[in-house]
Amino acid sequence: MRLRRSEPGRRGGALTALSALALLADDGRAFAQSSSASRELPPVLVSGSETPGRKMPVASRRTGRPAPAGRRIFLYPTPTQASDARSAGSGAKGEAGMASEITVSRDEINARPISRPGEVLEAVPGLIVTQHSGEGKANQYFLRGYNLDHGTDLAITVDGVPVNMRTHAHGQGYADLNWLIPETVAAMDVRKGPYFADEGDFASVGSVHIGLIDRTRRLAQVTAGSFGYRRLLGMDSAKVGDGSLLVAGEVGTYNGPWDNPDNVRKLNGLVRYSQGTATDGLSVTGMAYVNRWNSTDQVPQRAITGGLLDRFGSEDPTDGGNTNRFALSGRVAQSDDLGSWKANAYVVKSQLDLFNNFTYFLDDPVLGDQFHQHDDRLMAGANVSRTLNGSFAGLPTQTTVGLQSRYDAIDLALTDTFQRSFLSNVRSDKVGEGSVGVYAENTVRWTDWLRTTVGWRGDYYAADVTSLFNTANSGRTNAALGSPKFRMVLGPFNQTEFFLGAGYGMHSNDARGATTTEDPADPATRLTPSPLLVRTRGAEVGVRSRIVAGLDTSLSLFILDQDSEILFSGDAGDTSATRASRRYGFEWTNHYRPRSWIDIDADLAMTHARFRGYDSEQAEVYASLAGYPEAQIGNAPGNYIPNAPAMVASAGVTLGEKTGWFGTVRWRYLASSPLTEDNAFRSSATSIFNGRLGYRIDNGWRIQLDVLNLFNAKANQITYAYGSLIKTDSLYNLCTSGTAPTAVCQNGVMDYVLHPVEPLTFRVTVAGTF
Repeated sequence: MRLRRSEPGRRGGALTALSALALLADDGRAFAQSSSASRELPPVLVSGSETPGRKMPVASRRTGRPAPAGRRIFLYPTPTQASDARSAGSGAKGEAGMASEITVSRDEINARPISRPGEVLEAVPGLIVTQHSGEGKANQYFLRGYNLDHGTDLAITVDGVPVNMRTHAHGQGYADLNWLIPETVAAMDVRKGPYFADEGDFASVGSVHIGLIDRTRRLAQVTAGSFGYRRLLGMDSAKVGDGSLLVAGEVGTYNGPWDNPDNVRKLNGLVRYSQGTATDGLSVTGMAYVNRWNSTDQVPQRAITGGLLDRFGSEDPTDGGNTNRFALSGRVAQSDDLGSWKANAYVVKSQLDLFNNFTYFLDDPVLGDQFHQHDDRLMAGANVSRTLNGSFAGLPTQTTVGLQSRYDAIDLALTDTFQRSFLSNVRSDKVGEGSVGVYAENTVRWTDWLRTTVGWRGDYYAADVTSLFNTANSGRTNAALGSPKFRMVLGPFNQTEFFLGAGYGMHSNDARGATTTEDPADPATRLTPSPLLVRTRGAEVGVRSRIVAGLDTSLSLFILDQDSEILFSGDAGDTSATRASRRYGFEWTNHYRPRSWIDIDADLAMTHARFRGYDSEQAEVYASLAGYPEAQIGNAPGNYIPNAPAMVASAGVTLGEKTGWFGTVRWRYLASSPLTEDNAFRSSATSIFNGRLGYRIDNGWRIQLDVLNLFNAKANQITYAYGSLIKTDSLYNLCTSGTAPTAVCQNGVMDYVLHPVEPLTFRVTVAGTF
């Protein structure tokens, strides 16, 4: 029996209070009515006949027939490039279908002090972004009670190109954003839950669609900070023909506080041509990125408390990696008398070589447990959709049909290494994985206060796995799933809307896990292949209100079930299957702008997460460790989901106008979480403050100071609990001498393993626009 090893892996009171808020908000009403860069556009009220001197919106002329006299229908105007700064060719942004669906503007994103590019995603309410292994590896994400590892069940796209990698050497859904230049982000569209027909793989918990800017003023920016942080950024755009050519590039270095410096060396570039608007335009984008780094991975707590390692020390100073990514993509959108259509295509060539040691001397007591994961892939895809405006029985309708396709050609390898030198092969595979998704969605506006959306999505996946060292693990596999979707919106009533959503979703598993029948490390051990596609089910009710001028507040209650949290373990080369799970909870999101120079946001998310059923296999593991409490503790069967946070909170205050002094203070909180299924190990809560103070001159120059971990909290980016061995463990001697049982030696000493938050950090930026 093989023991489990998991990878250490926003936004009702008394009358007086409302009156005070209304008085304070006098200067913010214009914001409440016009800040469509980050919120929905307000509905347009259309009567049965045209107002003299004013034309009706184009959308109203496409509903089949005019509305009866006296009847009021709320129509949402199509956003334009000028109104919401959406990327050329990206298509129109539809009206929000759920209370948790938002758009985060470029200004909101850039007002946040961040330590790494992936943290721009923390502008998503309830989402926490961490890093546990060097500045070139994908971040780790937490949302709605999920430890999303490096991206599983959180679908991320940039300019229409998927970031999540299927059948990845390190983890399914691996979503590396270290190549993202935050200053080039135009906006982020955020959805949560499996209620949207155009959202497919990895989107069950949520999706984040990042749009890029089309043009900019010339920018030169330099940042220098603690622990060897250096960054140079340049951007400029020029008119070319009927469009704009944008060029951006950055160079970065960073050592970090680690005893073994990260020695990050990053080079990143972007070239983009665009013309037109979001609804009638096109863009072509090229990107290139390379990065090399050392990494201090998580270390066992006993090594720190025992004085063997400093808090910023490393068990294996040769861990690290290198990666590159080259991408070319294009998108186009057009509108006509019938509606609109959009399409995009992309090709991405990427490579990752990653060296990690998470268990130290558990498997190899002499040379250690470092391993090398290699991923070299060519990913290509194309998507197209058509939206038709019409009517049914005199009711306005909108129907969208679409097709999404993707193919990955992947070379994968897993080897054992010592100080990055080859020791032995574990497995090597060539994988071809393709998918086709088709979807249809129909929205009917039944009255001026009720609209419904019914959709369906079908996904077909097929993969061909060639295992170079073990033909028994080769094979072909395919799977298909159909997923119905439903959303309903009631309102607005007094600037308040109510939402209901329900639907089926899915995520794909690693194709190797779907064909593996033998343990790569022990061919005599038979394994059961995992399904290629896993079903998810979810429902959500919510309310969003703008009854207080300047305040956008929403509350969502959700439930999400998964048939199985089955993952391919890239660290071991086989699959690790867990039971079905259920999560339910709420998110409360608030964004308030009482005056033009004050921006406040506060979010709270709480989730109850549990496995379902009894884990008899884990009970056998627990029994096999009897007599060795250092190995047995934390291995009892239970229904807690490791690293599933029960509470996430964040808040921030941003002050300042377009010129003069500006500043922000932000706080994020990740509550204590269970680290083992029996809840024997729990992480400590993490509470971090970041700040920024700066000054903008009207000639385009800016200077700012970012302070990260403002109060120098000795917290952890991530904490796990699992078995490992270090040479000072008494169990290490028992295992090397053959005294301890095999099951105990395979498990090792159960302990906290952690990766600390960087201490108080300063970064100074000087930038000029010309």
